[in-house]
Amino acid sequence: MVLHSIDEDPSGRDLIMRLTTKGRYAVTAMLDLAIHVGAGPISLADISSRQGISLSYLEQLFAKLRRGELVSSVRGPGGGYLLSRGGADIFVSQIVDAVNEKIDATGCGGGGDCQDGETCLTHHLWCDLSEQIHSFLGGISLASLVEKREVQDVSARQDNLERLQAQIPISTVI
Repeated sequence: MVLHSIDEDPSGRDLIMRLTTKGRYAVTAMLDLAIHVGAGPISLADISSRQGISLSYLEQLFAKLRRGELVSSVRGPGGGYLLSRGGADIFVSQIVDAVNEKIDATGCGGGGDCQDGETCLTHHLWCDLSEQIHSFLGGISLASLVEKREVQDVSARQDNLERLQAQIPISTVI
């Protein structure tokens, strides 16, 4: 997914900063867990419902997040996922890294073959920008995001919508 087009180079290719859906969804799902940390294990179905992320996609992401030791799973009835440590100790860059997402502002995917198979004049500038973005995300914890009023407002809206949907009998939806 393209987040933002930075500029266009003379060849007509856009120089872009990419963070794919995988990275965005992983951060969103982890933030959902952090917000609901006091509710016990959270099912992927609940995260899927609140965040509009497919259950099968969440299963893939959470396998990686578990291997990255960011979440732990609880099996059985009432099972689900928990943060493996406090939200103050989990940073956005760790989440992005755990799902094998690369933050890349280069036009060549970091390969250095930007200009006819060779490194372009600004390649190192865009590599440095990528590192700065990663460093920036490394300073943002889940706990700091949970504290934001805007995040709390969105979460309250999602939770209220989920409660309302749970109250509607299935026969009236069909």
